[in-house]
Amino acid sequence: GFMKGLRLILALALLGTLFSLGKFLPCRATNWGAPDVYIKMCYSDIPALYGARELDKGVWPYQSEINSVEYPVITGLVMWATGLLVNDFKSYFDLNLILLILLFLATAILVSRIREEFVSLYLFAPAVLASLFINWDLWAVSLALLAIYLFQREKFELSAVTLGIAVATKFFPVVILGAVALFFWHDLRKTLRYFTISLATWLVINLPVAVTNFGGWSRFYRMNIERGSDLGSLWLALELNGVKIQRIGIILVAAVSLLWLFNRALQSPEKDFNSFTINIFILVALFVTLSPVYSPQYVLWLTPLAVIAMRDKSQRSAFWLWQGAEALYHFAIWQYLAQFTGAKFGLPENWYLFFLLLRIATII
Repeated sequence: GFMKGLRLILALALLGTLFSLGKFLPCRATNWGAPDVYIKMCYSDIPALYGARELDKGVWPYQSEINSVEYPVITGLVMWATGLLVNDFKSYFDLNLILLILLFLATAILVSRIREEFVSLYLFAPAVLASLFINWDLWAVSLALLAIYLFQREKFELSAVTLGIAVATKFFPVVILGAVALFFWHDLRKTLRYFTISLATWLVINLPVAVTNFGGWSRFYRMNIERGSDLGSLWLALELNGVKIQRIGIILVAAVSLLWLFNRALQSPEKDFNSFTINIFILVALFVTLSPVYSPQYVLWLTPLAVIAMRDKSQRSAFWLWQGAEALYHFAIWQYLAQFTGAKFGLPENWYLFFLLLRIATII
């Protein structure tokens, strides 16, 4: 039965990637020229950064302080290593595309192992399929899901190692540590052990690069600390509506309400795996909602976490409502950007803001 189920999941996932390829390949045919990339919604960072970060010249991704890749180490290594295997940006895109398809299949299998009855929601989520090849996010998503799967199997040390690798790939899985701390609330030793193993793994990966190219290595962290209100964020929506607000205020309010929420969770007797996955989803959703930027592919982080956090079928309608808003936002962001690159039809700012706020409202 298991093999049959696995074959079905892989077949559905492959079907989804065909839909995604249909969306992304028109840009490949026109060399990712603007405004086509926005009108057809097939923009990808992969060919764009191949030349922009000199990966086409085989330059070490963290060599330059001002032009190093703006991602943590493992993603940088993937970008660099795949660049060494090809010699033009189309084949660079193709190679990364193949790897991302394999990773999408891996995430499908992991979601089905963690929460089998809801895996179809992940595989049919329109905003997920629309975002598969924008960036390298699926590397981190698959590692984060693997860490959660190992945690479910109570292989805590392996889970901690995997989480450390995930955080060294994209930074967002770091918030999973909050859910780990809540899960082991009355066992400080287990919490410390998990945190220490994760941190040690992260350091082993990061130290060699940080010590040899500190300027290039730290660019990702500097950029995120200094970043203003960027596309897709709550802060941009507020600013464009003339509301000037101190970010720190809202973040503190969110932190206090979260603590209240978690205290209620800790009083409930059941310290089960499902509360663990719910806490992960809440933390990552909060992390991206309060972040200074929300890139369209962040839906790849959130959706599998939402699926594994589901308790019962009654939550499906809420899931599809949110996914619908994510899909509308996906359309809106590209059409909004299109008007800045000479497209005849663009989405005006007030409509873009409407879809942005609708997305945030449905996440909440």
